[in-house]
Order: sequence, then C-alpha cells, then structure tokens
Amino acid sequence: MPVSSQAGIDDTALVTQTRAGDTHAFSELVKRYEGKVFRLAQHVTQNREDAEDVLQETFLKAYEHLDQFRGDSKFYTWIVRIAVNQALMKLRRRKSDRAVSLDETIDTGEDTLVREIAVWEENAEQRYSREELGGLLDSAVQSLEPLYRSVFVLRDIEDLSTEETAEALDLSVPAVKSRLLRARLQLREKLTRYFKRKGEDLFAYL
Repeated sequence: MPVSSQAGIDDTALVTQTRAGDTHAFSELVKRYEGKVFRLAQHVTQNREDAEDVLQETFLKAYEHLDQFRGDSKFYTWIVRIAVNQALMKLRRRKSDRAVSLDETIDTGEDTLVREIAVWEENAEQRYSREELGGLLDSAVQSLEPLYRSVFVLRDIEDLSTEETAEALDLSVPAVKSRLLRARLQLREKLTRYFKRKGEDLFAYL
C-alpha cells in the first residue's frame, strides 16, 4: 500500500501493518511524529545534535520493540516514553545534568536567545518585547532540572494529558501534578525576578 494512501489510517492499524512487515506503514508513523519527538528531545537535551540522535534512536527502538506496544494507550504516548528515556540517557552520558542560569548563553544549535531587530517599523518596540519574552521563556524552561522540564514540556507545550504524561514518564499522576506545580512555580519565580529588575509588569506581556 503506497504511503500516500496510509495518511488516513489510524496509528493502531499502522502498527499492525508494520508488524506484518509493511515498512511503508512505519514510515507513515515516523512522518506523523518525528517533528514532535525532535522538539521534545531538543527541549530535554538542550542541544540540536543530541536531539537528532535521540530522534533516530527513538524510532529505531520503537521499530525493534514494536511487539511491546500493547495498544491500550496511544502510540504517541508510547513513543514519547521511549524518547524521554533516550533523552535522559543522553544527558547522563554527557554528565551535564545541571541547572542553567538565565544569564548564561545556551547553545541549542538554533537562535533561541534575544536578538536585535534591524528594521524598526510600526509597533517595533512591542514586537521586540514579545520576541525578548519568547527567548526568556525558552531560557527559563531550559533552566529547569530535566525531570521537571520533561513534565512541563509534555503537559504545557505538547499538551499531553496528566495521565498520558504519567504513562510516558513512568510516574504516578500525583507525581506528575507535583512536578508540574514545582516547574510552574520555578518558572514564575524566574520570570518575576527578571521583570522586577526591569521595573516592568510580567502580565503586561502575557
């Protein structure tokens, strides 16, 4: 069956086809979720090259262990669990599992920090503030410890439910709620300190 004709098939059916030897079906699963998995891996590892490695390792492991997918949860939840585990293993191998200062330059392989805007058009100051806030939020999220960052990314960025996040991270639902609360409080504290230094109101930007 051509890949183009598999676009409307649900994940469970694609998994079944893959188990039967249809590599095109697995290619469709990769196509559906590679962007999300890469984004998640980059959030956790804070490094583009590591995220690319995690992306490849995640789908290789998923293909090798597809018989372990029971189908009682979403395929995406299952593969997110693999991705998070691979990303955390990458961090441990790098021995760089540490908090990052908001004032420290972070190399993610992409420009995520505040940049000067060369062309000043109408409302340019407002656009600069928005972009500055975006860079600040990225830095604040990256400054969280990996376990808190993983929960925050899955719940508040990837929009997984609390139950899906718990399953993906192999945590209890109360543990997810506790870590998410701590992550949000830490982010609020970091952002509040920043805007107090500038003498501005955080909520004017939100």
